[in-house]
Amino acid sequence: MRYAFQVQYVGKNYAGSQIQFENGEQIETPTVQGELEKALSTLILGGRDAAGSTPAKYNRPIKAIFSGRTDKGVNSLGQVAHFDTDETIVASKFLYQINEILPDDISVTDLREVDESFHAQKSAKKRHYRFEFINRRCKNAFDGDLMRVKYPTDVDRMQKSLNYLLGEHDFSSFKSSRTLNPSKICIIYEAKVSKVDDKVIIDIVGNRFLYNMVRTIVGTLLEIEGHNLEPEHMKYVLDSQDRSKAGRTVDPHGLTLMKVMY
Repeated sequence: MRYAFQVQYVGKNYAGSQIQFENGEQIETPTVQGELEKALSTLILGGRDAAGSTPAKYNRPIKAIFSGRTDKGVNSLGQVAHFDTDETIVASKFLYQINEILPDDISVTDLREVDESFHAQKSAKKRHYRFEFINRRCKNAFDGDLMRVKYPTDVDRMQKSLNYLLGEHDFSSFKSSRTLNPSKICIIYEAKVSKVDDKVIIDIVGNRFLYNMVRTIVGTLLEIEGHNLEPEHMKYVLDSQDRSKAGRTVDPHGLTLMKVMY
């Protein structure tokens, strides 16, 4: 049977959402996937592998497949993953028990049985990311990990800049050199900016995102605002397909995967 679940996490204590490997060997670093697979294996199999033994090093016989990878420091309110098991699971009991096992900064909020054809990553149609930052000269004790931009920003100008990203484009200008997927074409369905008091909120919905793409888009927005460039500069950067033309990749704190749509 295949089950899909929704997971929330605060990313600052993890080296990303997914287990990482180097030269075929797992890197021993904390990840959200690692914590979830340990919890799933403990809850469903009591820590046993398929043969009934308990592996000493890699005690995660149940694998969780994520909708996509989030970087170190990135949060989630709506990450989706699936796993396979022969066990019949009662959702209400499962949710209580797994959340008692997981660290405090990870929680599972929904579980449902899905068809065997469902794939958390390949079946996803849209992904919604949100980036938040503080726009204020002076710090506040309750700003938390959010980035603070000291110079004024104009929401209307930023919206005009974001509008150039709508539709299907080659987003090579906004990718990291570590992007593994050769395809740089993405479709952006929505790109909106709003402001609540001193907090600026940027929402972007697309079919897929390249490595560091949202954070580099935000960095380019801030470069336009900080240097009082015309919003059309965003189109120039996009059309150039040249990473050196875009702004910096901002820190991951403030970036949240809000929802995955199927």
